[in-house]
Amino acid sequence: MTDDLDHLKSLMDAATPAPDSARRANNLDRARKSFARAQGSRVGARPTVKRGPVARLTEGAIFMLNSLTSRGVLTATTALGAIALVLIVPQMQTGPLRVTDQIESRVVEPAPIPQPLPQAEEKFADAIAAAPQALSKRAEGANSEPTVRLGWDNVAEVARIAPAAPDVVVASTPNTEAFANADSNPLKVTAEDPVSTFSIDVDTASYAIVRSSLLNGQMPPKDAVRVEEMVNYFPYAYPAPDGEAPFRPTITVSPTPWNAGTQLVHIGIQGALPQIAERPPLNLVFLIDSSGSMQDANKLPLLKQSFRLLLSELGPEDQVSIVTYAGNTGQVLEPTRATERSKILAALDKLEAGGGTAGQAGLQQAYQVAGEIASDGEVTRVVLATDGDFNVGLSDPEALKDFIARKRDSGTYLSVLGFGRGNLDDATMQALAQNGNGQAAYIDTLGEARKVLVDQLTGALFPIANDVKIQVEFNPAQIAEYRLIGYETRALRRQDFDNDAIDAGDIGAGHSVTAIYEVTPVGSDAIRNGPLRYGASQVVADTDEEIGYFKLRYKQPGSDRSQLIENPIRFDQGVLTDDVAFSHAIAGYAQALRGGEYLGNWSYPQAIDMATAARGDDPFGYRAEAIMLMRLAQSLAD
Repeated sequence: MTDDLDHLKSLMDAATPAPDSARRANNLDRARKSFARAQGSRVGARPTVKRGPVARLTEGAIFMLNSLTSRGVLTATTALGAIALVLIVPQMQTGPLRVTDQIESRVVEPAPIPQPLPQAEEKFADAIAAAPQALSKRAEGANSEPTVRLGWDNVAEVARIAPAAPDVVVASTPNTEAFANADSNPLKVTAEDPVSTFSIDVDTASYAIVRSSLLNGQMPPKDAVRVEEMVNYFPYAYPAPDGEAPFRPTITVSPTPWNAGTQLVHIGIQGALPQIAERPPLNLVFLIDSSGSMQDANKLPLLKQSFRLLLSELGPEDQVSIVTYAGNTGQVLEPTRATERSKILAALDKLEAGGGTAGQAGLQQAYQVAGEIASDGEVTRVVLATDGDFNVGLSDPEALKDFIARKRDSGTYLSVLGFGRGNLDDATMQALAQNGNGQAAYIDTLGEARKVLVDQLTGALFPIANDVKIQVEFNPAQIAEYRLIGYETRALRRQDFDNDAIDAGDIGAGHSVTAIYEVTPVGSDAIRNGPLRYGASQVVADTDEEIGYFKLRYKQPGSDRSQLIENPIRFDQGVLTDDVAFSHAIAGYAQALRGGEYLGNWSYPQAIDMATAARGDDPFGYRAEAIMLMRLAQSLAD
């Protein structure tokens, strides 16, 4: 026996109370006497009936069950168990314990080990002695309570005598969520900075994250709210393209709901939807995070259900492969035709969560598999499903950008699906999707999985235009100030617009993209910036009442050269449809979630009224759900 075991044995011996032979004999004698009284004959031999063993066994079982159905007796047996626990558990302690609290890094000392409790032992002996008598009276059909009532009074008395259990400090899982966002775009003076340039964004992760927070009874973190992703979550029926261009811009100028002295310039871009039957074959590599952090029900189990929905949308020419990563990586399914559904589902069902998160190794192997199955004329894409907790290998967003950008040039794109909350690394997911020419979405429900992977599958996986950039130049003779609502993480330099080497966002088949500017006309009472004493004089050109000029650059998939679309912007341009008005309501709602710096007194009630009036056709209930979430936000913010 080792020294440690010897020490442990000595502690156990020291904690064990010395036997008391006199008390033990007294308790046993009292129990025997009580047992004898309960047998039905205190003098002489107990009467018996000569019956077969099976009959006697059956009768005994029936007697036992009948005896135990009394509320009083059930209370007695429950009390006996509670008393036994009170007496036995403290005696099993082997010495003082030191418990380290992982959150506050402090030590909690439990109470000293109690010595034997004579009063509790005596009550326990009384309870043992009284139990047979209670059973006997129940068997005789007596309606009166037992002479010795064993109930909560006894238990309460024992609990009063017994020492209190020590407090136990339970460590909770820390929240390590990180979101990719920036401060709201500032109000700009047109005469000083008339040009705004940004990359389009079709991601929808922010809306689902906000919904997840609100449905859990808490306001979302402000950094989790990206206005453009909130607005672009909804389908809009903008006019479809009718020429060679893959999409068509529609511009609407109307009064601002939250500021009577300004106007909203609404830009809606609708992508073309090619015939589904004519789409090219699809090669999908599911890169699945199976690390220990994915074990929650809204992570790996929901991921499996989500991919089941996706499989139902694939055609006979499509292929699926599965790569997993945790502490290590591995290919659990070789490239398999989508028609072999049972084989793919079997591979998914075998996945279990455990280990670290080797994101770098997983990405490298997924791209290797994708390269092996890629073919001309086909679409190859890696679909990463993770909670974003990259804790092994390459985890810096900037380093991930470079890695994904190099792989993107080979023609293999990357889409990212986020699952779960608590350690969601939104910054990493955004870096991956933006540089992989893919979409970032967050899946918190099976309904969201259907929206992303079924209803919008074509747009998510089949691009119709790459590196889409927007540039708007405002006329200082007409517009004094302007600000872009959202797109803080998509800002580009002015010179980046004409540089085809600069990466930007991509539009998938059938996607719509919305951007909104708030502009302040010259002479408006809403102008916030006063004139400069030494400011440059304004040069007013013959612009035919133009308030700005819209330009859009895009590349056809596989092309290195961009094409240009241009349109002037004028006051009262376009029609304020339900789609436009609803997007305005969502933009105001999202700004309120971020603090509402430019909203004045306009907040959730006005957003609710406006969205309700402009809900229009809502076949999937997305807009009704948004109004419900607005109401939740209003309640939580009060």
